[in-house]
Amino acid sequence: MLAIGLSYEDAIRIVATGFLIISVVITLNGAVGVLYHAPFPVLARAGWGFWGSYVAIISRVILAMFWFAIQTVNGGDTVFVMITAIWPSFARLHNGIPANEGITTAQMVSFFLCKPQVSCPNMLSRTEEYYPVWLVQIPFLYMHPNNLRYLFITKSILVPICFLAILIWSFRSTGGTGGPLLASSSKASIGGSAYSYAWLSSLTSVIGSWATLSVNMPDFSRYSKASVKWQWLYVPMLPIVFTFISFIGIAATSAGQEHYGVLDWNPANLISKWPNRSCKFFAGLAFSLAALGVNISANSLSAANDLAALAPSYINIRRGQLICALIAWVMVPWKILATAAGFLNFMSAYTVFLGPIAAILVWDFWWIHDMKYDVVALYHPEGIYHYRYGINWRAIAAFFVGVAPNLPGFVNSINPAIDPGVGVRPYTFAWILGFAVTSLKYVVLSTIWKPTETMIPRAILPDEIYEGTGADTVTIEGKALGDDVEREGSGEKRFKKADKELRVL
Repeated sequence: MLAIGLSYEDAIRIVATGFLIISVVITLNGAVGVLYHAPFPVLARAGWGFWGSYVAIISRVILAMFWFAIQTVNGGDTVFVMITAIWPSFARLHNGIPANEGITTAQMVSFFLCKPQVSCPNMLSRTEEYYPVWLVQIPFLYMHPNNLRYLFITKSILVPICFLAILIWSFRSTGGTGGPLLASSSKASIGGSAYSYAWLSSLTSVIGSWATLSVNMPDFSRYSKASVKWQWLYVPMLPIVFTFISFIGIAATSAGQEHYGVLDWNPANLISKWPNRSCKFFAGLAFSLAALGVNISANSLSAANDLAALAPSYINIRRGQLICALIAWVMVPWKILATAAGFLNFMSAYTVFLGPIAAILVWDFWWIHDMKYDVVALYHPEGIYHYRYGINWRAIAAFFVGVAPNLPGFVNSINPAIDPGVGVRPYTFAWILGFAVTSLKYVVLSTIWKPTETMIPRAILPDEIYEGTGADTVTIEGKALGDDVEREGSGEKRFKKADKELRVL
């Protein structure tokens, strides 16, 4: 944001605003997972239709797999810092891989080195590294998501300590000024419409960084044992925490510029310049742990849930995560990062599809269906959420209407040679525009042509199904379980039969 002419104060405000907006959407979609203990691909069927949900699922799984691969490469920056802090000569490991492969032996074995065709003795380029981070992730992918809480508890303790230490270093090493970025004028260097579009574009970038989680938050909240009200902690906490982290980033970059004469935003590049090898190692460890947690939570788990929904007879969460990791190899992400800038622009721009998807999920549950889903029907292809031909045309129509205004800018971001003129401007606030337009369209269509076949008098929750209290209201194959179980009498015998039918389903 500072690089395009905004002040650091503008940057801080934008981060706070962006995370405030996205935290509300994360909370609203996360609450559905808490109530129904179902992942995003299953809950999407209520609004999109059983087969129509594949539009949202496939969009999400493609993004998750590519970002798993790319973030694994990016995580190599800090692993390389750790290795070279212990073994400095590792950076000079003999390279036996051809230069046109976009990766060296050291990069493959450890995670990164400089590009073979570029000399960078003092700076890391964060573009090629793979094997160790990929390998270290495998045991965690094999674990059940419930057991990952210990990983995230550890991360939540160690990483903030590292961040605070870097903040202290930033001010103490610069005599309390924080360096040239913080000491300079806080006024933006641009004005007029350029300032407005820079502000909106930066806001979209902040929102886009967590747009994926706003869609698939139920993949994680489904495991929560707390009540829905605890989800609202995201609304104050995300803006506060990430605004503070952004300030640390600005301060550290500013201090780095004063010490090393280079304006570098990559934490791995900064800590690689530190003279103290133990500090380099432990800082690299903290950032590596952060990268590992983000990749598992935001990418591999999300891909696994999506793959399990696409092929439930063959893929579960564990297999889905391992498949995601294997496909990451096939994608050779080090070559993507080295040669395909246009493709990376496409991956970043792909979030224009996530705003409309998130909008449909939010409005379908909280407004159209008045928070009443039938959890059994969500797993039934011919249930009440089948709609017509398995597709809710209202969601599909709203989705394409929400995406359409951003397509000119989307195309331009992939191929700058295509100039859509003023059509590129809506793309500067793509997520907000897509969310707003899709919300309006979906609510209007669902109000005029109300999906009455999906409306139920009360919610059917998984807890009451397994406890037996709601068995008489559950429908399977178009008939109520109560039609049979009432004739069986009440009590334990009745609920055993209901439980048996549910297990068969």
